[in-house]
Amino acid sequence: MNSLLTIATPLAACIMCAGLIVVLHPLLARYALARPNARSSHSTPTPQGGGAAVIAAVIASVAIPASLFGAPVNSSLLAIFAATVLLALVGAYDDLRTMPVMPRLLMQAVAVGIVLATLPADLRLVPLLLVWVERSLMLIGGLWFVNLVNFMDGLDWITVAEVVPVTAALALFGLYGELSSGPTIVALALCGAMIGFAPFNKPVAKLFLGDVGSLPIGLLMGWCLIELAGQGHLIAALLLPLYYLADATLTLVRRLLKGEAVWLAHRSHFYQQATNNGFSVTQVVSEVFILNVVLGAFAAVTIWLKSPYVQGMTLALGLSTVALVLSRFSRQREPLG
Repeated sequence: MNSLLTIATPLAACIMCAGLIVVLHPLLARYALARPNARSSHSTPTPQGGGAAVIAAVIASVAIPASLFGAPVNSSLLAIFAATVLLALVGAYDDLRTMPVMPRLLMQAVAVGIVLATLPADLRLVPLLLVWVERSLMLIGGLWFVNLVNFMDGLDWITVAEVVPVTAALALFGLYGELSSGPTIVALALCGAMIGFAPFNKPVAKLFLGDVGSLPIGLLMGWCLIELAGQGHLIAALLLPLYYLADATLTLVRRLLKGEAVWLAHRSHFYQQATNNGFSVTQVVSEVFILNVVLGAFAAVTIWLKSPYVQGMTLALGLSTVALVLSRFSRQREPLG
């Protein structure tokens, strides 16, 4: 990949995202206030919808340098962006009004289906499965990934602490030839855009992503991870988002076992328990960020050391590290002194 493009894409995304937020913030403050509810970690109404700037910056920062430096923007990438815009529109509607569950899931399924349709016919994650079974499972998994990013976006900076390390790792793998050019440039753009968003979401946040951002961010990251897995790096693709996967999935299973209505707002996630147990917001997101850097390093080990023994041991280490952090978050923090 062109070295100038590698620098220009995240830088352009960062600057465009920050600039769009400055322009949009008065409108968001007037028309898109997120009012505190049972799920909220904030106590005062705060504008949401900053994700619109993130997604616009990602698409523009890929398209504009592509026209200047000849980067690959093929029909598959255009379809990915179309699905991303569709989810952004669904999220924007849900931010301003509440969309019923079934239409929302249907539109999400359409977006995930578009992404899966762009995958190469020979891309296989688990060759032992029939193709239609694998693609069906990928559709369900894609729907879950899109929603779990939305579910986890309930604390200032937490999605920044997740997305920046994951996309930086994906971009690094791509620059070393372990990920194709399309997802690599998207990872670079998304990393830059989230850095541009970060100052506005710094605790105490002046702006939230909103569903307009969290849903399409989940779609873009999920696509990049599928592409990574399709390159023969399934364990790495599991390790990178492992914290979000574990926190969201364990929380969902626990609520289902308790017979709770899982579609209603709640404060049961491990990161929410952490703030209830005496962790500050900064402490929580710092631990999540560091954890994701460690998981990125583990993912790198599995890519460059192909031994099944190393793969298994590294996955076990990743699971153990995530379990340790989740355990810390769920325990009452001892006061200093």
